[in-house]
Amino acid sequence: MAMPQSSSRWPFFVAGGILVAFIVIVLAIIFVPTSRVWTDDAYVTVHHTVIAPRVSGQVISVEVDDNQTVHKGDILATLDPNDYQTALDEARSIEARDKAQVMDAEANVARQPALIANAQAEVERLKAQLVFARQNASRYAHLARTGAGSLQEGQKSHATLDELTASYKAAQAQLEAAKAQLVVLKAKNEAAKRQVSVDQARVRQAELNLSYTQIRAPFDGMVGERNVQAGNVVPAGAPLMAVVPIDDLWIEANYREVALRHVKPGQKVHIHVDAYNIDLEGVVDSVPPASGAAFAPLAPENATGNFTKIVQRLPVKITLVPGQPLAKLLRMGFSVETTINTGLENIVEQQRHSNQSVTAR
Repeated sequence: MAMPQSSSRWPFFVAGGILVAFIVIVLAIIFVPTSRVWTDDAYVTVHHTVIAPRVSGQVISVEVDDNQTVHKGDILATLDPNDYQTALDEARSIEARDKAQVMDAEANVARQPALIANAQAEVERLKAQLVFARQNASRYAHLARTGAGSLQEGQKSHATLDELTASYKAAQAQLEAAKAQLVVLKAKNEAAKRQVSVDQARVRQAELNLSYTQIRAPFDGMVGERNVQAGNVVPAGAPLMAVVPIDDLWIEANYREVALRHVKPGQKVHIHVDAYNIDLEGVVDSVPPASGAAFAPLAPENATGNFTKIVQRLPVKITLVPGQPLAKLLRMGFSVETTINTGLENIVEQQRHSNQSVTAR
């Protein structure tokens, strides 16, 4: 007995139904907007610090090792302080010497008014003597004309007058010099004080240089990439190790620009960590000001005539929600997957009614 025609066609109907369903699903994925945008081009990162000495010297000890946890202010390494201690001692000695010179200059300034007063008194004394000598010379001149006085006495009185006149002028010059010397002494005193200020700055710099021989952790974190050993002679600025602030890690998720249509700061993010197969919660911190290619050392040149349009990726910054114990497992460089719940927010419309950037922090 022959089988019905319909029963022999049902595999084609099933296959056709599966094909139609597949096409519908693909078209829905492509054209139907979704409130959740996902990427696996995401990594754990942090602004870490490369530890380098601010002065040169020989390393006499290294207090930490790779992967060691440190706290702010902990000594990481120590340079030989002897040269810097000697420089500090020398700077302090120079400061003490110049302070003594300031005291001497101040004493000279304080003494000078008395010398001026003494010179003034000498001028007044000679002025009085000069008045008497002029009167005496006039008297002898009159006596000489009448024949009552001798020529010798007249000449002597004139000589005395000339001598007192010269002494009076010299005393006046000394008085003016004493007054001018006061200005000079004040200037020297001020210069000595300024020199002490310079010496104090040099002492402070020498103290800083000595303190720089102890290289300390700038914040809490974990040591990595240690490449220094006791006995090494290192120049200023040479990288010794890195300190990574483990508690300040964040996610850099590189989303395609077309996926950011509804993304803005404050939206919740689901984070899956590949290393431990765990899930964490985060928040969109900000959308960057430029794509990753814009900050590349060799920026793409699109004006050469062979331009090919490529969808760019922007590194969206995602911060972790506080209070997640599993976040302590994260390490810089881990690969993660992020899914932003955008809620299909109308970013364009929001920006149209705002003078501030709605996608910036």
